[in-house]
Amino acid sequence: MSDGAASAAGPTLAAAARPMLLEARGLDKDFYDAGRRIQVLHGLELEVFRGDRIAVIGQSGVGKSTMLHVLGSLEAPTAGKVFFEGQDLFALDPSALAEFRNRKLGFVFQFHYLLADFTALENVMMPALIARIADSEARLSAEQVLEMVGLKDKFNRRPAELSGGEQQRVAVARAVALRPSLVLADEPTGNLDPHTADEVHELFDRLNRELGITLVIATHNQRLARRMNRVLLLKEGRLFDEPIV
Repeated sequence: MSDGAASAAGPTLAAAARPMLLEARGLDKDFYDAGRRIQVLHGLELEVFRGDRIAVIGQSGVGKSTMLHVLGSLEAPTAGKVFFEGQDLFALDPSALAEFRNRKLGFVFQFHYLLADFTALENVMMPALIARIADSEARLSAEQVLEMVGLKDKFNRRPAELSGGEQQRVAVARAVALRPSLVLADEPTGNLDPHTADEVHELFDRLNRELGITLVIATHNQRLARRMNRVLLLKEGRLFDEPIV
């Protein structure tokens, strides 16, 4: 492993005082195309401490989305392990893994994937309803988080009645409705204009600052990356520390 990769995996002095939240060890991820092996992740190492704000940058097609999918247990690695609060995620049975994703993890994607026939409030309530939380409690939680993201007056609007930035804020609200420990975001402002993107960047800052949510965000947006406390470059299947400039 190169010095850069080792540094990317290791704790900073500030991080060392905080509990470890997520840890990736020796991750490989291969795909096969017409019998040809394509290695996307190769011995990837990562340590994420509670409260971190991490940006992952890299060229298009380098594997940032794949890395997030493996870290979030949406895809199994070809080799290696992912630990969350010390628990080997891929040693969990499917039911426990689904509960982990629902309760502990939030995902935000470049495309919001809101349910078109449901209101903003109903979309944000969905994770709680899946978790079999009472309707009244799910509604209260959804109302609180929608108010936090600045959509108090848009509870009953459907996605088609919202702007692109508003739709993405609903998607962020849905991701944090159950107050997860970790949010993984994949190019969350890739489809937004610069002003609207800055509003979403500020929202991520607030979620980290006010709710203590840890962030790992794959992005090409340098303005967003500069808001993070760590920037990592994904290159040739591994992570390398990048200076924040």
